[in-house]
Amino acid sequence: MSVYTEITVDEYLGQFANGVTEYQLIDVREADEFAEGRLPGALNIPLSELETRFTEIGRDAPVVLVCARGGRSAMAAEYMASQGYSVLYNLESGTLGYARAGHPLEK
Repeated sequence: MSVYTEITVDEYLGQFANGVTEYQLIDVREADEFAEGRLPGALNIPLSELETRFTEIGRDAPVVLVCARGGRSAMAAEYMASQGYSVLYNLESGTLGYARAGHPLEK
């Protein structure tokens, strides 16, 4: 059993980005990648800093994790689950999949 849920871009848009469900969007890419373009509303906490910064992420709302393609965010979800976070989602195709689907990135 996985400690997080994989979601597609369409599932993310339908469940979270519509503004109905309160959530936290955490981008675990490095700062230079984040600066090139990100999902609207994302907070940047690079995977390399997650161990020291995860307490910045609240436990009272679902957490959606994103990276470039879904690999680093999956690792971040595993780590956060080990720290007691229970409602975790991984955007399986990441920022690249979001952009490929035609959705604009913030800069």
